[in-house]
Amino acid sequence: MKRISVVVIMLTLSVSVFVSCKDKANHKNETALEHNDRGHRPDGNHHDGDRKGPPHQGDRKGPPKGGSPEQTKTIEEIGGYNIGDVAMDFNLKNVDGSMVSLASIKDAKGYVVTFTCNECPFSKLYEDRLIALHNTYAPQGFPVIAINPNSPENEKEGYAAMQARAIQKGFPFAYLVDEGQKIYPQYGAVRTPHVFVLDKDRIVQYIGTIDDNSKSPENVKVKYVEEAIKALQAGRKPEVAITKAIGCPVKASRG
Repeated sequence: MKRISVVVIMLTLSVSVFVSCKDKANHKNETALEHNDRGHRPDGNHHDGDRKGPPHQGDRKGPPKGGSPEQTKTIEEIGGYNIGDVAMDFNLKNVDGSMVSLASIKDAKGYVVTFTCNECPFSKLYEDRLIALHNTYAPQGFPVIAINPNSPENEKEGYAAMQARAIQKGFPFAYLVDEGQKIYPQYGAVRTPHVFVLDKDRIVQYIGTIDDNSKSPENVKVKYVEEAIKALQAGRKPEVAITKAIGCPVKASRG
């Protein structure tokens, strides 16, 4: 009888443990499902579902903070030059200390006025391509003239930093400082880089980006600036006269 009693007790305890474990497992599953309905996954990760606002833990989707690098405003909204306008000349300080104007460039048949800067990743991506453009087309009468429109409040965009960058990269073209930030609003430059191709009479013939692939020069399919220059050399208007600039927004002075 004692042996039978012990067996019964052991069976009772086993059943109790089994039921308890099953209840805990069910509770765990129910909790996981409940969390899943609130936008959590049982594996510890999160999903947004229909939740509004930014995702959990700052895992932001879409373009990086600051918005898309693509120009968002139209030329009319920007209020600068449009195709066919005559661009105003300027007289700006070059990194070598000399003053440069469009009129001072001898034998020019046109100008590749480019608003760029030291620190923008897109400007850096295009530096070698701007050097190549100048080396190819300056001897043909179409020099690159680079202008830094950013506020010197950021020392990395100041005149000394421009000089250092020009030396580091070996810029063969003029790199001018837009002192007082007076020139870029007249042109309507909103990104770095932002290019304005002018003919010999300073008439604006092309506005926009340099080519169709900022990040991968080997995968460029359309070289907009180069095509504009070739069209002018042939006595034609560029087939594509306006594109959206790709780059960092111009940094205006906080004052």
